[in-house]
Amino acid sequence: MSLIIRSLSYTHPDNEQLFNNLSLNIASGDKAALVGINGVGKSTLLKMLAGAMQPGSGEIITPEKPWYIPQHLGEYDRYTVGRALGIDQKLKALQAILAGDPDPQHFTDLDDDWEIEQKVSQALKKWGLEHLSTDQLLGGLSGGQKTKIFLASIDLHQPELILLDEPSNHLDTQTRSKLYQLIEQSKATILVVSHDRALLNLMNKTLELSKKGIEVYGGNFEFYQQQKLEKVNALHAQLNEQAKTLKQTEKKARDVAYQRQKQEQRGKSAGQSNSLPRIIAGGLKSKSERSTAKVLDAQNEKITGLQEHMQETRSQIQQYQVLKINITASEMHHGKLLIDAQAINFGYTLPLLQQTISFQLRSGERMQVEGANGSGKSTLLKVVTGELQPMQGNYSSSDFSYLYLDQDYAMIKADLSIYEQIQEYNSIGLQEHEIRALLVHSQFDAAAFDRKCAGLSGGEKMKLALCCLSVSNLKPDLLILDEPTNNLDLKSLEVLTAAIKNYEGTLLVISHDAYFISEIGINSHLNLS
Repeated sequence: MSLIIRSLSYTHPDNEQLFNNLSLNIASGDKAALVGINGVGKSTLLKMLAGAMQPGSGEIITPEKPWYIPQHLGEYDRYTVGRALGIDQKLKALQAILAGDPDPQHFTDLDDDWEIEQKVSQALKKWGLEHLSTDQLLGGLSGGQKTKIFLASIDLHQPELILLDEPSNHLDTQTRSKLYQLIEQSKATILVVSHDRALLNLMNKTLELSKKGIEVYGGNFEFYQQQKLEKVNALHAQLNEQAKTLKQTEKKARDVAYQRQKQEQRGKSAGQSNSLPRIIAGGLKSKSERSTAKVLDAQNEKITGLQEHMQETRSQIQQYQVLKINITASEMHHGKLLIDAQAINFGYTLPLLQQTISFQLRSGERMQVEGANGSGKSTLLKVVTGELQPMQGNYSSSDFSYLYLDQDYAMIKADLSIYEQIQEYNSIGLQEHEIRALLVHSQFDAAAFDRKCAGLSGGEKMKLALCCLSVSNLKPDLLILDEPTNNLDLKSLEVLTAAIKNYEGTLLVISHDAYFISEIGINSHLNLS
């Protein structure tokens, strides 16, 4: 099933224009990724395509209503599992018929789907939800469980057009694999918003949404990255050519200026001699000077134009460059034993693990904690930080400093402004103008320094957190990351990945993002499942 967008525009109630004249054609069977920085309008566009929001103008053409799974599922907390699956009316009709109610409406609602209960059971089992009742409310379920229920609805209904907004955000590694398999095997037309690069690599089209519109790349995420790299290389080559031309033009301008100076000197000499009448000598001098001045003005105008073009090229290159923010590691020698855990188990009221675990963590090590959702990964981090004591086994740790970054970047205080937040960590004594320069370098708008941190996106919080670390004297012995890639756009992900990759200290990380894990130099694994 195809999806066509014609001249779509949308303006926020505060008169900020989000889209203007967007047009796009997604062919039947295409699997397309919609990418772009946070705040550019990816989720808003998906809502419009799903019919959950109305555009200001333009047209959306699709033969039937898309099957839409939004990013935030809290609005469905009062739904039952059956209603979220879209089969509650069928189940009620089947139960009424089996109870002997002959009302024709029940048969209409059931639509000859006599095996609906078995289908629901199979769909829930596939996603590890066989313990759930169709009468259960979504409000008491985790984010991952809610997402899996909506993914199970795809198996039940087999829609021809699917819209997915960050579908892998709350999923563990095992469930992500099932999602990838669903997408690979589906014959439907799929449009997905995601920062999950493994998922993006399953797409055959990448659509980049920006303030300029939508640019279509005819391949997956790796193809998209390669195309962007080629663009950057072309821009660098263009900048080099512009620099050469500028150098030649500046030389020519200097030569013309020197020629003019010599003409002026010759003119003075001619004027002082008696070989030519004064009026003729003056006329020749004036004509020659005007000609040289005209050439010089043209060269200077060309120089100004070249400088402007070079500045524009540099700005374009900067858009593609990854912001570099360094996290300083401690000077602790590698190999020191930081944690020694032997046959431990932990929890709040009852032990979480089915069997005890043993592990050691030494300085310089980069360890990933693995396991399904609910297996105790985040709880283990509380043991490591000393917030929780093991219930069983022997646990010892040396004296070490740590820095904890979670998916919500809790070190950022909602009631502070951007400037106040970074000032709180400014233990190296940067002056106000230096802090402001750092924030501008970190891609914060200078006009927004007084903006409250409560309104920051995930990517902005991450960049601000890294800025705070860069102006502090904090040199953590251990960096702890708990799902740090959630809520980040692709550009912010690149910033975080580069910072963690260059961090030379000890690392303990929980992440289901296989692409992120592959890039940050993990050298040991602890599996809790």
